[in-house]
Amino acid sequence: MVFLKTDDEIELIKQSAQVLGKAHAEVAKLIKPGITTSALDKRAYEYIKDNGGVPSFKGYNGFPYTLCVSINENVVHGMPGEYVLQEGDIVSVDCGVILNGFHSDSAYTFPVGQVTEAVAKLLKVTKESLYIGIDEAVVGKRVGDIGFAIQTYVEKRGYSVVRELVGHGIGKSLHEPPEVPNYGKRGEGYKLQDGLVLAIEPMVNMGKKQVVQEKDGWTIRTADRLPSAHFEHTVVVRKGKAEILTTFEFIESI
Repeated sequence: MVFLKTDDEIELIKQSAQVLGKAHAEVAKLIKPGITTSALDKRAYEYIKDNGGVPSFKGYNGFPYTLCVSINENVVHGMPGEYVLQEGDIVSVDCGVILNGFHSDSAYTFPVGQVTEAVAKLLKVTKESLYIGIDEAVVGKRVGDIGFAIQTYVEKRGYSVVRELVGHGIGKSLHEPPEVPNYGKRGEGYKLQDGLVLAIEPMVNMGKKQVVQEKDGWTIRTADRLPSAHFEHTVVVRKGKAEILTTFEFIESI
């Protein structure tokens, strides 16, 4: 069942999203060669708890961490640990916050030090594709319009879109209907209505679209081991223009 949100509920999600955006910024301050991914996770956990929130991911289906931290060829659901970030890595940080009973969810892929020109372009195109998708999240369009816009933008630039993992509705639950694939056909799928809150999250591979799951039961990586990037915002469908509830402002001010 799809739950449309009232303006009051959207305001609560926005408050959750502010804590989330600032938690991402706390992580961003630490990202440099020589730091472990578990140190990033620890900082995010502390910041969210200190600001009255609860990490959405910790304990979700048994996931034991605050962050999903996915390095290089890892697409999503990477587990923090003793891996030490290296110059030239990319690190996708996905995080969610529960505050006032509502979830917010966003992801950002960071370069570690200097990355290659090819990798920098992958990050740029993936982030751009997120906003291309958000532009379609308006009343009267359909879920397929979002996926079509992202897929077309990405594939025209020589990259591929992961099929097995998708965006989603979000609110009192972390994952609500409808699913929001990053591929699709115009005019197909659920019809978008005012007050529908979605997590839109392109996952874009430098190489082929195929992915595999690692033995840890969580980490998803590219089958060809080429890099993958992931950016995500929580947005609300509106007439004419979607409203972005999460923010990269705090990350990008660092």
